[in-house]
Amino acid sequence: KTTQPRRREWQRRQTVRTPGQAGTAGRSSAGTQEEPTGRAAIEPAVKAPPDGAAPAALKQHQRFERKFIVLPPKVGLAYALLRQVCRWDSQYPQEQINSLYFDTPELDQYVRSASGEFRKDKVRIRWYGKTETLQGSVPIYLELKSRQGFASSKQRRRLLVPADSLDTARLGAGIVDRTILTDTTAGFGYFPDGPLQPVIVVSYWRYRLSEMLTGIRVSLDCHIRSSAMPPRLRGGERRLQLPGAVIEVKGPSMELPPALRRIRLLDTDWSRFSKYALCLDSHISDPGTVGHLWPSGRIPGL
Repeated sequence: KTTQPRRREWQRRQTVRTPGQAGTAGRSSAGTQEEPTGRAAIEPAVKAPPDGAAPAALKQHQRFERKFIVLPPKVGLAYALLRQVCRWDSQYPQEQINSLYFDTPELDQYVRSASGEFRKDKVRIRWYGKTETLQGSVPIYLELKSRQGFASSKQRRRLLVPADSLDTARLGAGIVDRTILTDTTAGFGYFPDGPLQPVIVVSYWRYRLSEMLTGIRVSLDCHIRSSAMPPRLRGGERRLQLPGAVIEVKGPSMELPPALRRIRLLDTDWSRFSKYALCLDSHISDPGTVGHLWPSGRIPGL
């Protein structure tokens, strides 16, 4: 199943017009302060390498990301395999991650991701912990994640906001003032074709680890849930949860360390999975569509 039917469905509806039980681990907001926004130079456009060519060398602050989709029956095995060859992250071994994604009225970021373009960007506000337990002032991170082929980089600005501004019912307001959003993304060197507006919030539980010999970062993301921001999306389901889990491997090379090659026992392969694109796909698709919660071509049993 390709992304084309889902994109046509979005155009038809004119959707946009203006593993284990999760614990209670979280991050403390004590002592947090706003950090100055770094001004990034605008990089020239990068041409995609020809078919079969090796990826270009990483630039500073870039990393290679490989993602592996894990089917529901294999999530327990994935957790067990990673625990055998990885160490827990020393600071945040597990916690809930929440991301409010922004896009233009024409969903430019989504379309670029779904069509597999070489250069893609995503703007989001991220915070940590279960939203219903947060109190007082909460640190959030306004982020620009950029991807060129196989390499990705991230810029972020840290801010403090009242906990009640993170309530699901209020996320449609965007959490921060539009001037802050525009000024920060411009400081990152990102200039979208249209005004950015909140589209969807995605939450999941992340287990963070590192491979014992190389220190390469590994994560297992499960309980992936999303909510669409009305009236941005019309039709489809308002809230949903994706089945299975995702393994992410982040490091300086596309090659997996020998110990992590055991991931192949999960009957999965590397993919360019995007939580934002897949969740938006699922919200746009008709609820009764077979496989509307799965990435294209990965419906179990078919």
